[in-house]
Amino acid sequence: MEAATASSLGGDLPSDRAARIVEAMRTSVAERGIAGSTFDRVAREAGVSRGLLHYYFGSKERLLVEVVRRESEVRGQSLDQAVAGAKGADELIGALVRSLEEILGEGTGAMVTFYELLMLGQRNPEIAAELAELARRTRTRLADALRAGSEAGKFELRGSPDDVASFLFALADGVTIRRMAEPELDTRPLMDQAVAAARALLA
Repeated sequence: MEAATASSLGGDLPSDRAARIVEAMRTSVAERGIAGSTFDRVAREAGVSRGLLHYYFGSKERLLVEVVRRESEVRGQSLDQAVAGAKGADELIGALVRSLEEILGEGTGAMVTFYELLMLGQRNPEIAAELAELARRTRTRLADALRAGSEAGKFELRGSPDDVASFLFALADGVTIRRMAEPELDTRPLMDQAVAAARALLA
């Protein structure tokens, strides 16, 4: 099973079939949760054999981390563009809000996958380590973009780039958890409060 280790966590997916597997798992977890997303079910929905899932990923947990990693990479690229294109604090905050609204507007699929995996990580040290590294990379990526914008004079950070990035992610986590807990909740007032809090660290 060496191929599973080489081609999964942190590496490039080797084929369109592997990408289909990741998307099939993402969809399945959103609909059935982690427990209901078996290799047999995901293989059928991806149109591949069960053996191929084992070959590419080795275990369901590794496949789940790949789902979150790929999702985070897409979100990270979007954040990079948002921060790079902002000409001031207002535009930056507006871009971050739009990014969060896009996630909320897509439903709970990606959110459920991530938070279920966090819970799984409490009992699985390997998963916990992978998620911690993923969180670190994502935070560092936003911090680097914030640092570049600050050095370019686009906005002023009232805190270190790392601290500001961590705070912004904490705000986003809070809003998404509220949405998951109360799907019918009007999050606009909550978003307004989050924006006000973000402004305290950006000028």
